[in-house]
Amino acid sequence: MEKLTICLLLLLFSLSFFSIADGGSIGVNYGRVANNLPSAVKAVALLKSQGVERVKVYDTDPAVLKALSGSGIKVTVNLPNELLYNAAKRQSFAYSWVQRNVAAYYPSTQIESIAVGNEVFVDPHNTTRFLVPAMKNIHEALLKYNFHDKIKVSSPVALSALQNSYPSSAGSFRSELIEPVIKPMMDFLRQTGSYLMVNCYPFFAYESNSDVISLDYALFRENPGVVDAGNGLRYFSLFDAQVDAVFAALSALKYDDIKMVVTETGWPSKGDDIEVGASVDNAAAYNGNLVRRILTGGGTPLRPKEDITVFLFALFNENKKPGPTSERNFGLFYPNERKVYDIPLNMEGLKHYIDRQSPVAGGERMQKGGKGNVSPSVPGQTWCVASGEAGKDNLQAALDFACGEGGADCRSIQPGSTCYNPNTLEAHASYAFNSYYQKKGRAMGSCYFGGAAYIVHQQPKYGNCELPTED
Repeated sequence: MEKLTICLLLLLFSLSFFSIADGGSIGVNYGRVANNLPSAVKAVALLKSQGVERVKVYDTDPAVLKALSGSGIKVTVNLPNELLYNAAKRQSFAYSWVQRNVAAYYPSTQIESIAVGNEVFVDPHNTTRFLVPAMKNIHEALLKYNFHDKIKVSSPVALSALQNSYPSSAGSFRSELIEPVIKPMMDFLRQTGSYLMVNCYPFFAYESNSDVISLDYALFRENPGVVDAGNGLRYFSLFDAQVDAVFAALSALKYDDIKMVVTETGWPSKGDDIEVGASVDNAAAYNGNLVRRILTGGGTPLRPKEDITVFLFALFNENKKPGPTSERNFGLFYPNERKVYDIPLNMEGLKHYIDRQSPVAGGERMQKGGKGNVSPSVPGQTWCVASGEAGKDNLQAALDFACGEGGADCRSIQPGSTCYNPNTLEAHASYAFNSYYQKKGRAMGSCYFGGAAYIVHQQPKYGNCELPTED
């Protein structure tokens, strides 16, 4: 009997250890908006050397899918936004796309999911109405090949899809999206046993509100926590609060059974002077502590038993990404395959991981790109402006969206109005982007526009026109 008791105790211990080791899962986004990256074969070898089990790509490049063949790495591929119309309107196109980009590689390349589009609701080309029909047609194509039980279909949404995100318990989807696309998409996910893909960046929330959000809270470091007045739950990380805002939005529409995968999250290692918190130390802390948080198991305060799969953004720094400096510095590795900072990406590496918190002089943290000595912003005062590096076509498309579907107040930039001059695309786009941003209550993700915009903390002025704000 004593031996039996010992065996049972050992079994229970092993099971408890397994449950810890088998918590959530970490993947990495492999973006390639750059002209100096190593070959796909070298990139896959790098992923394997780091013990990465999952990778997400933004297309179906044959060189990448061939390099992943036989690697044992699970793959999420992407049908780009520009193909949504064809995929939605023509079942034959969906069949052909799946044949060329999935069936041709599977199962040697372990494709586990297809991301149909990416952050479609903020796509300036107004592709939202094609999303669910495209998802359904791609799923029908998978049925033809009998892949439907093995490969899931979903679509990554940005947090800007939420009308409310604070407090988490008040999480809700934008009202104009609910009937046309949110409910049909959730019904599809439920019927096919799939999950919601969400892109979640606490960095952007911290950058915009560093005067009221604790850096320790944003970086998973020790902090007193924040109590959600709506449900009484205490949050110790901004990431958990953002994820639970999405779960609350799902619950509000009676989709409590829909699971979630965080398809993008990360923190930049470098930024412009105005980009609060972008630094190597903070990036290492966020991503390293996030890996520990996910791999050691346990869900969020709202869903404590739900382990989450998270994809870090990104594998490499990408030198051709438009926008502020941070956009080109989200990588875990430089293009020469050297680590930007040293963090683990698997359970084995976690055994020796320590968050090496930088010394803090006088109780004040270094901010704005890690350079310090920057005056704090006035609480709540932020503006959204156009990026001159986004390119004329991208800016024009984003401006058209903001003044059209986005509902920005663009009357002041019409000929003869107060902010028509200077008559430049960047000035007009900045006015429209800021109007949209302020109307959305400066919500997380509402100053993005496909990378064509970024947040500033000093009131911008174009000629005699100052961009307004709302208190």
